[in-house]
Amino acid sequence: NLSQRKHGTPPVIFSNPAFGGQEAAITKTNSNRRSVTASRSVSETYFAPLDATKDEALGIQQVFPEARVFSGTEATEANLKTAENPKILHIATHGFFLENSTRKVEIENPLLRSGIALAGANRRGKLASGDDGILTALEASGLNLWGTKLVVLSACDTGLGEVKNGEGVYGLRRAFMLAGTESLVMSLWSVSDYTTRDLMTRFYKNLKAGKGRGESLHLAQLDILKQKGRQHPFYWAAFIHTGEWANLDGKR
Repeated sequence: NLSQRKHGTPPVIFSNPAFGGQEAAITKTNSNRRSVTASRSVSETYFAPLDATKDEALGIQQVFPEARVFSGTEATEANLKTAENPKILHIATHGFFLENSTRKVEIENPLLRSGIALAGANRRGKLASGDDGILTALEASGLNLWGTKLVVLSACDTGLGEVKNGEGVYGLRRAFMLAGTESLVMSLWSVSDYTTRDLMTRFYKNLKAGKGRGESLHLAQLDILKQKGRQHPFYWAAFIHTGEWANLDGKR
């Protein structure tokens, strides 16, 4: 019941998680948000660092100064699970979807086949907190997002999901809606860090100005489209909006 929602707490941003593993050995800046985002198992996936998302988080915080930012080693699964109905939840990291396996052992639950990578994801369960650095869609569905106006998944492949036996589309978008958020913005393919930072800054400025959630994204995408060399849909069309389209105050 939307009328029973609590008022959301200040925005929360997760960016540039310290995935661990071989990150320290990587010196070349990663220009695209690309890791193995569609694979047979999470254990076979290496999550590359996303240094540019630090600037994305800072840009959003300039628009919403009250926002709390969790970055690096603080961008943990534990911290995300303890977030209490933030007005906005922005997560800038890798998303993944596990493909159908040809092996004998398969993951049948679609909510266990998609998720996002957080701090320590490359270390696979070697964290002192007991978390494995992977937030599955099933775990995401258990977050407390009743009162959350908007979740933004600024990551690769977060909109993918399994359609099976008429049960609907599962995966992260299904999970975050089950957790209680009114609306969701997510990406459908690997996106450019620089372009995404630009688009997200424009998106949040539109929201701050009182424009609707869907309209804010649409206008930001039009701005990117007008820029020289960015006419190709790769640069502006990756993100989609679902759910409530009114502005953050509920005005339509």
